[in-house]
Amino acid sequence: MLVLLGIAVVVAGFVARINPLLVILIAAIVTGVTAAVAPGVDVRALARAGVDTLAAFGDAFNDNRYFHITWLVLPVIGLLERAGLQERARMLIAQVRAATAGRLLLSYLLVRQITSALGLTSLGGHPQMVRPLVAPMAEGAAEVQAGGDLPDKIRFRIRGMSAATDNIGLFFGEDIFIAIGSIVLMVGFLEQAGIVVEPLQMSVWAIPTAVAAFAVHGARLLLFDREIRRDLAARDAEAGQ
Repeated sequence: MLVLLGIAVVVAGFVARINPLLVILIAAIVTGVTAAVAPGVDVRALARAGVDTLAAFGDAFNDNRYFHITWLVLPVIGLLERAGLQERARMLIAQVRAATAGRLLLSYLLVRQITSALGLTSLGGHPQMVRPLVAPMAEGAAEVQAGGDLPDKIRFRIRGMSAATDNIGLFFGEDIFIAIGSIVLMVGFLEQAGIVVEPLQMSVWAIPTAVAAFAVHGARLLLFDREIRRDLAARDAEAGQ
């Protein structure tokens, strides 16, 4: 029963709004120490159990250190944003007069699909690409059209379309890569059903789907520019009245 104290620590820590990582670490230590409680166990043995729990955390981190490198990128992106990365992205795209939100996202869709088809799925993504670069650049292009600040409705719509563009480019592009997990899953499922196909065949037949997805979403992005212009015209008309 004592090992359940770790759950109580987690609940109390979250209620008190303490740092979640610190709460989980303390809860793990409490669980490790209480699991060692038994008749005849002294304080020194309990302290050793706490140290062993910390050592287990260290071993797990060391064994999976390459996996954790991905998460270390997030603080770096946060520091770049604080240093003005988004503002610089807006200023850069504002200098390109021919750029619009739809055209920029269409270019990103093409790049995202091609890189995903080559297996480079980590080059994009919401935290490392959409939030710090793609969405601010699309907003900057729309601000040039608007001649100033954008209404919140248009700004949030651009952010949503930026995230959707990344999702579509990744989803329909990665299936072209022969060694992606989804190809292996489909080949295994069909094989269980008595249908034998080669991974290369699955990859080749993913190309028409990717082309169709690019055409459909690309048309949506071009129409998206018209929606922005219409909303801006409506805003200007209301301001004139």
